[in-house]
Amino acid sequence: MNPSTAQAEVIVDELVRNGVQHVVLTPGSRNAPLAYALHKAEHRERLRLHVRIDERSAGFLALGLAARTRRPVPVMCTSGTAVANLHPAVSEAYHAGIPLLVITSDRPPELRAAGANQTIDQHRIYGSEVQYFDELAVAEARPGQNGYWRTQICRACAAAEAGPVHLNVPFREPLVPDKPMLLEDDGWCESLAGRAEGSPWTDVDVHGRAPSTLSRLGARRGLVLVAEDGDVQAAGEWGARYGWPVLSEAGGAGLGGTAAISAGMWLLNLPGFLDEHRPEQVLCVGRPTVFRQVQRLLSDVGTEVLLTHARPDWPAPAHDVREVAEGFGGDPGPVDPQWLTAWQQADQKAAAALHTALDLERWPNGPAVAREVVDALPPGGLLVLGSSNPSRDVALACRQRADVRVHRNRGAAGIDGTVSTAVGAAIGHGKPAYALLGDLTFLHDGNGLILGPHEDRPDLTIVVFNDDGGGIFSLLEQGGPEHAESFERIFGTPHGSDLGALCAAHGVAHRLVREHAELRGALAWEPGLRVVEVRADRADLRDVHQRLLAAVRLAVLG
Repeated sequence: MNPSTAQAEVIVDELVRNGVQHVVLTPGSRNAPLAYALHKAEHRERLRLHVRIDERSAGFLALGLAARTRRPVPVMCTSGTAVANLHPAVSEAYHAGIPLLVITSDRPPELRAAGANQTIDQHRIYGSEVQYFDELAVAEARPGQNGYWRTQICRACAAAEAGPVHLNVPFREPLVPDKPMLLEDDGWCESLAGRAEGSPWTDVDVHGRAPSTLSRLGARRGLVLVAEDGDVQAAGEWGARYGWPVLSEAGGAGLGGTAAISAGMWLLNLPGFLDEHRPEQVLCVGRPTVFRQVQRLLSDVGTEVLLTHARPDWPAPAHDVREVAEGFGGDPGPVDPQWLTAWQQADQKAAAALHTALDLERWPNGPAVAREVVDALPPGGLLVLGSSNPSRDVALACRQRADVRVHRNRGAAGIDGTVSTAVGAAIGHGKPAYALLGDLTFLHDGNGLILGPHEDRPDLTIVVFNDDGGGIFSLLEQGGPEHAESFERIFGTPHGSDLGALCAAHGVAHRLVREHAELRGALAWEPGLRVVEVRADRADLRDVHQRLLAAVRLAVLG
């Protein structure tokens, strides 16, 4: 058995022993030893292998799998620019705290010094955006290698519990097995077996830690703000127990309990309402990133911000977070008995006005389509949201669904790899899944639709709200009438792409919805991967949002 084959076999075996269930692989020459080892492990039903031809898509597929399973998912690639193409997924995983394990193959040092083909400097290429980096020594046929390889895999898997990890593995030729082999191969200089009974080489206690609690909780008027993948259920129960309204950046999607405020993002955008209902404390669960009104609230000098965040890079919009802890347990003490009721009443008024106004608007528009998608989700379903308008539209649609889960790539908040993330999340979720994406987000990861004949096909319906360009900019300062002359060329960026033809090229079912009456039927659950496209006009987008806000303002403030 050659050293590269032995090392790859041990790496894959120890990954399985550390609880790895899914691995994503992109083809290449330098990572051939790992590819052979993974193929054999899949054949023996020790793991599920997912193969992709595009490293960026592969990285986000692994991220989606890791986000839903909450277990480290390795993504493996060859050397050179393949490694750089994983960086967007690493960035997202780092800022979102997702357990991504990046294992990159490399040339050995003597080939790097020679400027060999497909060679770049991969050493710490991801900089500060990984929890742990290690480069394994080039494999040699000498005693002591087995324990070293297994120890480093255990270190990497433990570190990945907090976020992405990078292992760089240089392989010398030969890169293919020279004969059929087993880990117990008698031809090697030492036993390559792992611990008895399939256990890891080193047991690391990274699970079940008792969370610390906040000591400064104590306000008669407080809010709970759930962001990212915060513990929505626990936050809802805590808010209901202590009379604090619970708001989410996903609106009512995934939010439950009697304290849930589905119109929270509308209410935070009403200065007149906040003047009378300003919280003394905001308990922020996770990392808020979407709405400017949330940033304004957390930056208000009259509001004390408490944060539950398990990592040292906690967000601080005004650099004035009062306390950070891993958990949000604790008793805030006596609460204003009318506080939650006032928010609930405003929530009911805002939601009713919003839905009435939406029904009067010309179809389609983003919040109306988002409302239909949330309503169509089967119980226990997953909703993956694009980072631009879809995330906002679902929050503004005021639909409460406590029986679904929501995932957004809000760590770095990019549109990179969202199709692949949705595919991975759907596979990891194991139940019906939907994604709501804008057209640019969808096109940005068109390669995420490429699934070879041997790959798992997710049960995923991708809904694309196609307004032919960057609709999000219509709602920002750039979309003001004073910038109309330059808007389309540098922000609107119309593309005119035929999404149906793109889907056909990849063998993915596509349905174009032209009328409102068709949408509900198109959203009815079907297994497999498919795309439902809704085409819209961006021209009225800014005015629609202004009219909806006016309707909510009138209902709440009179």
